[in-house]
Amino acid sequence: MTMRGIRGATCLTADDADEMRTAVSELLGQILERNGLSTESLISVVLTGTPDLTSAFPAAGAREFGLVDVPLLCAQEMDIAGALPLTVRVLVHAEMDVPRSAVQHVYLRGAEVLRQDLAQ
Repeated sequence: MTMRGIRGATCLTADDADEMRTAVSELLGQILERNGLSTESLISVVLTGTPDLTSAFPAAGAREFGLVDVPLLCAQEMDIAGALPLTVRVLVHAEMDVPRSAVQHVYLRGAEVLRQDLAQ
């Protein structure tokens, strides 16, 4: 097995704790599904939120999704003029048996504009 990094992002419609949990769970579920992974394959997850997200930690959604024994780290994105608002980004570290080029990165709910070259 090799460690791979899987990128992803999702956008919220408002700074709302329930929507944060739902959107993060959806994003993590899609990352696992599209890459054929289980939570046992995960090494750690870094989650970031844009400065306009203050209602909840993205990691709360990851814990609710079921990542109870996976190390999680939350951070705030840089406050850059013109950046996509209300956005949660993730970097998942996972053990995978695929080349880097086969990793499926996941962008949802309008976040596809961040990486059109990677979005499905």
